[in-house]
Amino acid sequence: MILLSDPRVAAVPSADDGEELLDLRELPELRLDDRAADPAGAYARLRAGVVDRLLAAQRALPSGIRLLVVEGYRPYQAQLAIFTGYRDELRRRHPDWSPERLHRETTKFVSPVEVAPHSTGGAVDLTLCTEDGVELDLGTVIDATPEDSDDACFTDAPTIGATARRHRQIMVGALGGAGMVNYPTEWWHWSYGERYWALMTGAPHTRYGPVDLAARAIGSRAG
Repeated sequence: MILLSDPRVAAVPSADDGEELLDLRELPELRLDDRAADPAGAYARLRAGVVDRLLAAQRALPSGIRLLVVEGYRPYQAQLAIFTGYRDELRRRHPDWSPERLHRETTKFVSPVEVAPHSTGGAVDLTLCTEDGVELDLGTVIDATPEDSDDACFTDAPTIGATARRHRQIMVGALGGAGMVNYPTEWWHWSYGERYWALMTGAPHTRYGPVDLAARAIGSRAG
């Protein structure tokens, strides 16, 4: 299992092809949940290439099942707050852990800011739901931590029930078939175009680099 703390992830050359960020609130084809909503609407933004792949994945789902997007783009400061908050929680729970283990265990749940997939607009947290928006059983809630779920949040966790396992397999088939990669400690996290995707697929560099959404908005108005 390759974690986001692995030096090979940070070693991937970063490039950005300038692809636009789309607002899922303007795309009724994809169902968007508002539990991670923020005032700027960052949670609803994704790169166009990711949106294309989500639409392809949704077309591959069995009848009656849809994707439910929870969070896309995440600004640097929000990513840093989540990382430091979880790291500090683990430090309180496990004061005997070395700094190296603390860092590694933290990255099973949240990426270090320097390689964060969400901050490129190339990563999405999502689940499955019915046509009416009722969430399906995926074994744990989205954002369940390894610490509190006893690793049931891992995509291939052996401890989840048969129904949840079947639903995870459906997700893997549809999203993987559309060209996205999963972070194996989080069944809900899928990405395309950023460093983890590049490493796992053998791409020579990223398609997407970190995005400053506020700066892009200013630049767009100036143009």
